[in-house]
Amino acid sequence: MSAMMRTFRYRLRSPLGGLAADLSARTLPPGEAATSPVVIHRGVRLLLPETSLHREDLAWLSFVVALRAEELGARCPEGVYLEIVSLGFPLTDYRPEVAGLAMDGWLRAEFDLPDTGIGCAYVGGADPYAFAWGGNDTSENRP
Repeated sequence: MSAMMRTFRYRLRSPLGGLAADLSARTLPPGEAATSPVVIHRGVRLLLPETSLHREDLAWLSFVVALRAEELGARCPEGVYLEIVSLGFPLTDYRPEVAGLAMDGWLRAEFDLPDTGIGCAYVGGADPYAFAWGGNDTSENRP
């Protein structure tokens, strides 16, 4: 875990072009946050960027942090603040679930967490992308 900002680039190529998002974030020790955090689980807190996030992006970011909160709490028993610096994505073919996928990739890279089955696959049809939340599926893919 480091206070240095890291950017995770999520990419899924498909016949439709694909899905993409760039998530920049960093960790902060408890007490160093300048803004009020969103409390996810015990000592795990999410700090939002100064620029606004769409509510669906925020929901997916929070959902995935909640899925990984026990692991994060075990690795950081003193607590941890996850500061989202920015979330960028192309407006074409964007799905808000991609914010969650980018968050999972960032958490895995930052904390060396194992793959728990959170991901996406192109399946074609009317709803061409199938999202998986590591056995924590939500009804209609909504957190």
